[in-house]
Amino acid sequence: MLLASAGTKKINCKIGDSLMGQLHIRNCDYIRDDLEANCVFLSDGREKIILISCDLAVLLSDFVERVRQGISGKTAVPCQNIHIFCTHTHTGPNTAGLLPDDPVNAEYLKNLENWLVELAQEVHSSAKEAKIASGKGNALIGYNRRVCWMDGSHTMYGDTAKDDFAGIEGPEDSTHCVVSIVDKEGKHIAIIHNNACHSTTVENSNFVSADFPGEARRLIRDMLDRKDLPVLYIQGASGDLSPWNLLSKKKRVPGIQRMKEIGAVLACETLRIISEIEYEDEAVLKNVTEKLIMRVRLPEPDTLKKAQKIVEDGEKKSGRWKYVLNWSILKLYQDYRNNPVEEIPVSAIRIGDCGIATNPYEYYCQFGIDIRRRSPAKITMIAQLADGWYGYCPTVYGIVGGGYSGMTIYWTRHQFEAGYIVADICARLLYKLWKQEERWQKNSQSMVETN
Repeated sequence: MLLASAGTKKINCKIGDSLMGQLHIRNCDYIRDDLEANCVFLSDGREKIILISCDLAVLLSDFVERVRQGISGKTAVPCQNIHIFCTHTHTGPNTAGLLPDDPVNAEYLKNLENWLVELAQEVHSSAKEAKIASGKGNALIGYNRRVCWMDGSHTMYGDTAKDDFAGIEGPEDSTHCVVSIVDKEGKHIAIIHNNACHSTTVENSNFVSADFPGEARRLIRDMLDRKDLPVLYIQGASGDLSPWNLLSKKKRVPGIQRMKEIGAVLACETLRIISEIEYEDEAVLKNVTEKLIMRVRLPEPDTLKKAQKIVEDGEKKSGRWKYVLNWSILKLYQDYRNNPVEEIPVSAIRIGDCGIATNPYEYYCQFGIDIRRRSPAKITMIAQLADGWYGYCPTVYGIVGGGYSGMTIYWTRHQFEAGYIVADICARLLYKLWKQEERWQKNSQSMVETN
């Protein structure tokens, strides 16, 4: 028997609070659309799992761990079975403090911790018999944003009409996955859907917005006539993806229009999949986590010397972009020079026929494709920005080409092989879950035959 419940809570910041996602400071003038935390609790009698999706850019691992411990203390669900994801909207509050002149919003994080624990506790206490189904389709919403040039360099974005353009660095992934949960009468309890694209359609705006994951959620609720329906968007491997097609010759549409377009594409594909899948009142639930030790790549002495000079010259002389990037190089060295390693969590979750492979990076798209190719699951969701944040995780092409998200800075700091190691571990963990269940079923059948 499957038990399930779900809930949602607004997690807006205050007017005037700084917004996160760019290298310059922006402040919230108004709330365009609500930021939300959407939560699902599932139990099959053997395993209990809580999933929470937050409309935020990132959450750091120490904060996530406090929240997980708080939820576990209130619900008795093991910490390792509680997963917190970020949709990566660039129009939410400052939850990481990644700029030299914009500290983390400590007041907001204190409130958020309470909100998430309260939400999970409320959801856990209202579980009831449920049915579940999963399916997959296609919805291309994100395009690779890494541009290659004839001199061998690569950049994040660029004019592809220039004579020295030498192609787009990596792929995109149109795979769209859905898990739908209903009660015994067929009324929706929650929807979980997963695709891959940076949530940056309105990234320079001075308002709060959940970006296209929020727009998709609104449309799904409208079409199902359920204004309070919990809808979890799990962000796929999209560290090098953008809502904008850099190869298109069409004039770029305004950000809000693009947000609405992507929201509509996601909502329609999710509802199409739901209309075709069949529900079951039982589903295998499994979860396994490994902690990986990653080396931090420290900047070279010459790089440090140049960065020190640029920072000493100041923002006015160097320019904002150059100043912040070089400040981040110095911060990287200062924070990790004495202990250049970090422990990161990687998990695999099984919900019936659907597997979810998690990582705490802005993970390049190719890695998600690699995991899905190796996965034993019929449906495989890739979940980046899960249970923490450790910056970008580029492919070798990204590292060789350099440029933003490939170069060694504070938010691209782990060893060159990190993405490949994570992909390999995720695939093995998924196989572990599927083989565990096969062994359990064989043992159970053997016991029945013996008796």
